[in-house]
Amino acid sequence: MSDDVREDDIKKAEFGPEAGPETTSINMAVDRESKSRVPRIFKAQAFQIFIVLIVIVIIFSIMAPDTFAQLSNLRLVVQNASILAVLGVGMTFIIITSGIDLSVGSVLVFSGVVSAMVMRAIGGDGWGVATIGILVAIASGLAWGIFNGLLISKAKVPPLIVTLGSLGMALGLAQIITGGVDIRQVPSVLTTTIGYGNIFGGIPVISVIALVIILLGAFLLHKTRFGLYTYAVGSSEEAARRVGVKVDRHLIKVYGMSGALAGLAGILSLSQFSTTAIAGQSQTNLNVIAAVVIGGTSLFGGYGTIFGTVVGLFIPAVLQNGFVITGVQPFWQQVAVGAVLIAAVYVDQVRRASAARGASTSLWRHFARRKNK
Repeated sequence: MSDDVREDDIKKAEFGPEAGPETTSINMAVDRESKSRVPRIFKAQAFQIFIVLIVIVIIFSIMAPDTFAQLSNLRLVVQNASILAVLGVGMTFIIITSGIDLSVGSVLVFSGVVSAMVMRAIGGDGWGVATIGILVAIASGLAWGIFNGLLISKAKVPPLIVTLGSLGMALGLAQIITGGVDIRQVPSVLTTTIGYGNIFGGIPVISVIALVIILLGAFLLHKTRFGLYTYAVGSSEEAARRVGVKVDRHLIKVYGMSGALAGLAGILSLSQFSTTAIAGQSQTNLNVIAAVVIGGTSLFGGYGTIFGTVVGLFIPAVLQNGFVITGVQPFWQQVAVGAVLIAAVYVDQVRRASAARGASTSLWRHFARRKNK
């Protein structure tokens, strides 16, 4: 079988009546793309979480109409979520493959540090040095991503262990290189254009970059063979191999892409804060993972959307902003996000159990059935 597997091979995945659970799971993953879209939208966990987000926005808008419900405040929320959105795209692909990446925050820091040191060594404030810095940051992140992917796919080390190790390695190397002191020499062109620049009369450039990454990620996941293979690998690696998917190669590509996006996020962070912020990304990985899971991507693999990830990102961002404006202690954000995260995983468990029984995956029908028992 050639490297380019025909999509029909995956969509059919027909091995006869003796087909095992692997084949069934890969069929389920791909059949989702062929079902009617309107009913799926309303049943999707991402849509249900979107309703929760709308309710949160309405509540804060009622509580603080003169401050929260303002265009300038919305702009601030979007800008604050932009870097996490870039990381969330790569994390969505990884979790759909039934993997995890705990290293994105450290890779972000490492990429920013290496980029800042290269730009400082070259000198200058123009786009020439800034372009080199951007390429260095992305390449640094890509290298870490490929490193993770090789260990996971070839050495068969669990993703949790690999990325936990690279988390410490990337952060430790960043501290060794800098001596633990943040680098604050950043080309002014980065801060004035990417960090705090606006286009179209007030839209942050950093948010436009994040939107482009989101749209490209959504297209790649939902409309290309690469995305199809991602769902297939997450549903069942064995079934994916049987229909000709180069699973190891695909995992390396997925982790490499996530690393490259972490590198891009590193230069975005450098542009926004004008410093490497070595100690400021300790919770970034957990925030991104929580957002992806809250948005409906299954920790068990084979299911997820970019739209859901975006919605999941805005729930903690809106909560934090709303709590500050209304005078509620921002520490309650952690409590609220934790509760939503647990609820999201529970909903995913209900959906998986219902799908296994061939029943409706609607959460509301699940509660109705339990009430009637």
